[in-house]
Amino acid sequence: MKSMPDSAVVSAGQATPCTFMLASPRGQLAASGLRRRLRAGPADTLASRVRAFFAEEDDPSAPGLLTGALPFDRAAHDFLFQPDHVSDAPPAPAAAGPRQDRRWRVSPQPSRAAYEAAVAKALDLIRASRGEAEPLTKIVLSRSVLLEADPPVDLMALSGRLLGDPGAVRFLTPIGPGATGAPRHLIGATPELLVSKTGAAIVSHPLAGSARRSADPAADRAAAETLAHSQKDQREHRWVVEAILDGLAPYCRALVAPPEPELVSTLTMWHLGTRIEGQLKDPQGVSSAELAAVLHPTPAVGGTPRGRSLALIPALEGYDRGFYAGAVGWTDRAGDGEWYVSLRCAEVSGRQVRIYAGAGIVEGSVPAEEAEETSAKLQAMLRALGVDEEGHASAPSCAMLESATGVDE
Repeated sequence: MKSMPDSAVVSAGQATPCTFMLASPRGQLAASGLRRRLRAGPADTLASRVRAFFAEEDDPSAPGLLTGALPFDRAAHDFLFQPDHVSDAPPAPAAAGPRQDRRWRVSPQPSRAAYEAAVAKALDLIRASRGEAEPLTKIVLSRSVLLEADPPVDLMALSGRLLGDPGAVRFLTPIGPGATGAPRHLIGATPELLVSKTGAAIVSHPLAGSARRSADPAADRAAAETLAHSQKDQREHRWVVEAILDGLAPYCRALVAPPEPELVSTLTMWHLGTRIEGQLKDPQGVSSAELAAVLHPTPAVGGTPRGRSLALIPALEGYDRGFYAGAVGWTDRAGDGEWYVSLRCAEVSGRQVRIYAGAGIVEGSVPAEEAEETSAKLQAMLRALGVDEEGHASAPSCAMLESATGVDE
């Protein structure tokens, strides 16, 4: 093997425990162990680093696969690794045992009131840009909740409680050590496909525009119909679809998307979604990782225009998103792979769990309603943890009882 930069190789003794799992409609992938780590870097260099990684591999027994995650910030470093072992049968999740005896300490970061103030500030910026050549039309703002408890969180048990949502893709990946040196993992159940590649065929399925679901069938249907006919949400969705089409067009000889979005549901949310399909001009010359790096972050998690909105987000939110709203997935030696937007997720490190949720701010947004949308999106992880947003133990809903046993809705 050719020599590689020291930062590209991590010995077993130095490595973050590496267990990767992705359960998607395309199939299930489980990977464990760390054979080599891709030299970390920003999104702009991902394609060249992936090509160099596989070009320097001379061990035919090594899995021809890189798995892991991309951070939200395009300039931040990713965490991708070549595992020792790969299987299409993820480890069986641990049984979902009692949760009510766990004492959680909860710290909203920022508080709901501070989040609403940030939304109001974003609306001021959007209004102030009217009439400019390239006005600011959307900023996605998120908030997080930090939870701490004893004993440390069992990742496999938490993964088991995320089972059962047919509209979500379950994932688990290491993301490297934190500030204290403790291992960190990103775990969640995301509804959004950033991009997949199989040979020449590519697919992206962006979601933008959301409404909270209701246990009352009539109210649930009404929420879906309101979302489907919302001009605000339709406009927000169209921007995302146009950005993805623009990003993929240079790579494709054919690219199609339906004229109108469809309603997509998870256990807790309704979304507007559009399935985009294409055929690559040069399927051997481009990898799924390159396409993911080109598209990420879409206006669904960043805003429009991309550069301007991304520059505003850190100051408005007041914290670092890390790998939330990044992408989790895999790419193989042939360039095939799939990447999902890392939403409805938590960063877990020992006794600490940080969960995230965001909402797209556009003209017509109402701060209190956007805060309520983030609360609705936090429910997927909060219910799996058995706690509410204030830190009180919560009894699982019927949906979550089904999730704990792996029974679909």
